[in-house]
Amino acid sequence: MAPMSRNITSAPEKGVFPLDHFGECKQLAQDYLTCLEKNENEARPCNDLAKRYFECRMDRKLMVKQDLAELGIDGPAFLASVSGRSSGPAHR
Repeated sequence: MAPMSRNITSAPEKGVFPLDHFGECKQLAQDYLTCLEKNENEARPCNDLAKRYFECRMDRKLMVKQDLAELGIDGPAFLASVSGRSSGPAHR
């Protein structure tokens, strides 16, 4: 009989966060998904919606308040993408 292997799992980087049971940010989430669909899953044109969605979640305590720049929002590349200018090569 082969020894049993154990899968080692780790917790998500941000931990557990509450679901939006009351739909407080649902419209923003839907708007973001619609924007992605319209833009062939290119996130850059939808960055402002992403920012508003994260702000909604933080304002309603659905996630811990955090500097948006730490989430990749509000930094120089983000601001350039919202204004339509390129800030250099994109990092993926």
